[in-house]
Amino acid sequence: MPVIEAEGLSKRFGKKVLAVDDVTFAIEAGTITGVLGPNGAGKTTTLRMILDLVRPTSGRVTILGSRYRDLRAPAGRVGALLDSSGFHPGRSGRNALRVIAAGARVPDERVDEALELVELTGSAKRAVKGYSTGMKQRLALAAALLGDPEVLILDEPANGLDPEGMLWLRTFLRGQASEGRTVLVSSHVLAEVEQTVDDILIMSKGRLLAQGPIDRLTAGAQPVIRVRSPQAEKLEAALSASGAAVNRLNDALAVRGPTAAEVGDVAHTEGLVLHELLTEQPSLEDLFLQIAGTRRDA
Repeated sequence: MPVIEAEGLSKRFGKKVLAVDDVTFAIEAGTITGVLGPNGAGKTTTLRMILDLVRPTSGRVTILGSRYRDLRAPAGRVGALLDSSGFHPGRSGRNALRVIAAGARVPDERVDEALELVELTGSAKRAVKGYSTGMKQRLALAAALLGDPEVLILDEPANGLDPEGMLWLRTFLRGQASEGRTVLVSSHVLAEVEQTVDDILIMSKGRLLAQGPIDRLTAGAQPVIRVRSPQAEKLEAALSASGAAVNRLNDALAVRGPTAAEVGDVAHTEGLVLHELLTEQPSLEDLFLQIAGTRRDA
């Protein structure tokens, strides 16, 4: 039985906003699954429906075989990080967790264990108002871990983390999965997610566009032609006019549709200079652009 299962899940806010539209998925035990999409894709609303913080307009979602509200001792079954700004700024990190632990009927000694897990022991006595954004993210993660849960649901846990912190988070989540926990994590940082998760759910405008293992999904995607030119704007216009799909990625153009030879022919015909032209297997970012049709300009 899947650990988390949604069927026809939809949420409408008022008459005009359809935040989640007929989403169906299943998440297996011991995996890290990434929910990917831009802001407004419906990721957070989906996570909140799993946790019974938002009631679906239609459809259903279960976690560990039942609705979240029907779980007995939920803190020991499911841990969630949805917002790292909810701590009282005047409390120390340790006391902030002690308040949460008391409400969840979690033994007080578990507070120090959770702080050690997220490497905040040395800052446990400091007031939360003195924490950096990354430290607050770790504190929120410690709160999610207080009940030693089977399932972790994390909304944008990498927000505010520097590269070292992101490496730490990746290693930490992989360790949690290796112990048999199931992790569901939302993110818009595709390059980071690609190195962390096993499976992905790609969402855009409230709809689920693709799901499955990263390797399988990227293997079936179109190769990408990476091209760099000092006349990138003219080259982009010429390629687009020829029917190619072109996206700006940093200082390069990512071209889908034509072959590398055909891209070179277009540049030659227009009298444009190329500094680099190569064919690459698509990354997770490329896959997302193909599926969601999202444009990212440098």
